[in-house]
Amino acid sequence: MIGRKSELQQLEQLYASHQFEFLVMYGRRRVGKTTILQKFTNEHNVIFYSAQEKNDSLNLQDFSRTIQQHFEQHFIAPFQNWEDAFSYLTKKAETQKTVLIIDEFPFMAGPNPAIKSMLQHEIDHHWKNQNILLILCGSSVSFMVNEIMGYESPLYGRITRSMEVKPFDYLDSAAFFPNYSNEEKLLAYGILGGIPRYLNAFSENVSLQRNIQDRILDNGSFLNDEPQMLLKMELREPNVYNSILEVIARGYNKVTEIADCIHEDKSKCSKYLVTLQAIRLVEKRVPCGEAENSKKTIYVLTDNFYRFWYHYVFSNKSYYEMLGTAMASEEICDSISDFMGLAFEDICRQYLIRQAKCRKLPFVPAAIGKWWGNNPVIKAQDDVDILAFNKNKSAALFCECKFTNRPMPMEEYEDLLTAAKGFSDKIEKHYMFISKGGYTTPVQERAVRENVVLLTMDDLFDT
Repeated sequence: MIGRKSELQQLEQLYASHQFEFLVMYGRRRVGKTTILQKFTNEHNVIFYSAQEKNDSLNLQDFSRTIQQHFEQHFIAPFQNWEDAFSYLTKKAETQKTVLIIDEFPFMAGPNPAIKSMLQHEIDHHWKNQNILLILCGSSVSFMVNEIMGYESPLYGRITRSMEVKPFDYLDSAAFFPNYSNEEKLLAYGILGGIPRYLNAFSENVSLQRNIQDRILDNGSFLNDEPQMLLKMELREPNVYNSILEVIARGYNKVTEIADCIHEDKSKCSKYLVTLQAIRLVEKRVPCGEAENSKKTIYVLTDNFYRFWYHYVFSNKSYYEMLGTAMASEEICDSISDFMGLAFEDICRQYLIRQAKCRKLPFVPAAIGKWWGNNPVIKAQDDVDILAFNKNKSAALFCECKFTNRPMPMEEYEDLLTAAKGFSDKIEKHYMFISKGGYTTPVQERAVRENVVLLTMDDLFDT
């Protein structure tokens, strides 16, 4: 199993407890929650029930079968109601450690919201004094956050730990492709992101171009229509959401720009964007170091595959069908370096975070991210790919990221230093460049004189 050591360690800690523990696990679809739970289940004597999208009585029947087969080694008969099922579990747990995992809990509690109150009653009157580990897992992030962990939920205050399972970062994702070069590993991450199900869809035994051709562009392939399929599962008006995701993928990232592009009211767009944030497809960002209510707010797609799919596949579907998958994948690969710009910035930010955790940066950042705004020195708009501040903003790290084949020239070195001049001279300033294509000789010589860090693509894998 690739990655997930931290998540499995947390589960083991809860299992080792001799008192009642209640974990809520959530995360977007395909992120690997069930795989983690199955790995844990293989190591321990666990009741694992996966709810399905069916009516309440059928879910109760399936749940009855699961717990009876666990304790009695055979199915006797369905319980009359959920209270009886939970009471049976309570009695069996009196003399033994009991672990109950309910996967896709929203499918169970959706048709019958009273289940949450029944669980609350059982916890308050019995389970809190028993050696029980209860794990509720779900892919509907908003449901798990609001309906299970929210203040108005009957289960509020009973949960002992929560866990959001997040996509892999670039380094963990690279482990899916051990035979790829470092550049190919970064490109695969830029195309697929960190969702395990998507990473598994590509084969490391063929080229990226062939993977794009066969695993994304080919009609009927798993990734060909995956984003739209998930939107239809999650949302009631997928057409509007499709439009929003497409224009963000094209680079329109302010709410006014998005509203103008899709010809919808700004306030309506804002509501849709909140929903897209809740299901972890869109992220609201402000310039590093500024308040959350900054007027410079933008919205970005957090999932690389969605950004790739809406940038290339969604907007060119008819054209690619006429062109053919082989030529279409070749055309995509010809422009992939330009597409990789935003993904590479995110990769470099992840690298800096890993370095900070190992105390390999000049300071531990209290804030890290992209910065954009007015530069008073040049009296024009400017930006920094990655800016990091320490806790009291007395020190800053300015980082430029380049995913091009040519060595970085002096002009781009100067650009970063000019951007940094827009910040107070009282700040202790550190500089770093990360360039796929390396650096010209003058840049290398100057960096040595000025104590500026120059990194290459390969350095990102040396952590």
